[in-house]
Amino acid sequence: MRTDGHILVVEDEPDIAEFIELGLQEEGYMTTWRSRGEDIRQRDIEAADLVLLDVRLPGMSGLDVCMHLRTVRHTLPVIMLSALHAVEDRVRGLGAGADDYIAKPFAFEELVARIQALLRRRVLWGMARASLDAESRIEAGGIVLDHTAHTCFHGAKEIALTPREFALLAYFMQHVGQALDRDTLHQDVWGHDFDRGTNLVDVYVAYVRQKLRDAGCQAGVETVRGVGYRFSPSGGPESHE
Repeated sequence: MRTDGHILVVEDEPDIAEFIELGLQEEGYMTTWRSRGEDIRQRDIEAADLVLLDVRLPGMSGLDVCMHLRTVRHTLPVIMLSALHAVEDRVRGLGAGADDYIAKPFAFEELVARIQALLRRRVLWGMARASLDAESRIEAGGIVLDHTAHTCFHGAKEIALTPREFALLAYFMQHVGQALDRDTLHQDVWGHDFDRGTNLVDVYVAYVRQKLRDAGCQAGVETVRGVGYRFSPSGGPESHE
């Protein structure tokens, strides 16, 4: 039997979980179902290529599960499923570390398409990471990012970054001096099309700016009005006409 990956389905409603599992299996995926976050085992996480995660779980919430997954396997793709449709709910889910967010009810074809897109991106990201193995450190403006150790230092001071903050800062440092629009940042850092109904990029830029300021960094992320953002190793104003 052809298999296209192993999907961990975390969903407390058996009928929905069965519908998802049967559909994915027909598409060639292997699946594992867990009804509660507390039921997830380390072997489930290690075996998974992607996680479908309900937000409203009994006991440990989907947001808490996602944040835990990020501490165990920070590159494991996670798609959140939720009946909550508001913009702030999507931002909260993505802010917890999810790679994508789908509101219920959803078309199964769309779910499969988003799974395929994330898994393709995971392969491309793996290829890019492999090319960086010989040179895993990025340095700019007195900041040193180490992909292998997943650390960030400014001088002797370590800057604690979440996986998404790390990925965003790394992307900026790989494109020093370039004006990057929000669509590009969302596509290349989050890995899916930019949702103009959210200010997710702006929220994370603010997080990164604050942490750089707290560490005393001269380097910073400038706003390029009408375009997006630009990383400046020498610092300067946070907005630029």
